[in-house]
Amino acid sequence: MKELDINTWDRKQHYEHFSNLKDPYFGITIPFNVTKTYQFAKDNKISFFGTYLHACMQAINSVENLKYRILNDKVMVYNTIHASATIIRKNKTFGFSFIDYSENLETFLLNFEAEKNRIENSNNLFPPKNGLDCIHCSAIPWSDFSGHKEPVSGLLESVPKLAFGKVKETNNNKIMNVAINVNHALVDGYHLSLFSEMFQKNLNK
Repeated sequence: MKELDINTWDRKQHYEHFSNLKDPYFGITIPFNVTKTYQFAKDNKISFFGTYLHACMQAINSVENLKYRILNDKVMVYNTIHASATIIRKNKTFGFSFIDYSENLETFLLNFEAEKNRIENSNNLFPPKNGLDCIHCSAIPWSDFSGHKEPVSGLLESVPKLAFGKVKETNNNKIMNVAINVNHALVDGYHLSLFSEMFQKNLNK
């Protein structure tokens, strides 16, 4: 993690404007083709959610602006971003996870399964490990949404927030809408387009 010098940052005016807004977040919803990822997970008998989440985290970690966070009125950039996913229990309550990111899919899935087991066997809402070096995300596989609004605290937040929708069949392809909300002081539409391109590229592998 390192601090950015805001005074020499080419986004200084942009940052100062949007960080003063009551709610600086903006969001878009993007359809992704998950056909190959779905088949890969099925053939290898591994978690579909864990597999596409890994592809998502690869994309997140490839875009520098998605690694920016605001901490004590300073802009910090983290080396690695992890996944804080909402995981549902058998009793339909949920807990927040903190899944350590690894470039290796097998390692990431092991970290994911460990967090699933921890949440299922506890009543805690929050994980023992937490921080700004993550994204907040949740799967909503029961609904095919075209728009989504995440709750914000009213404080100056900077963690990207994602929601993964229901997979639907379209022209023999499996399509999943993904909503992403980001702090506009740190991230623009251009950076989300970079994320989108890389996420789809990873899903196609």
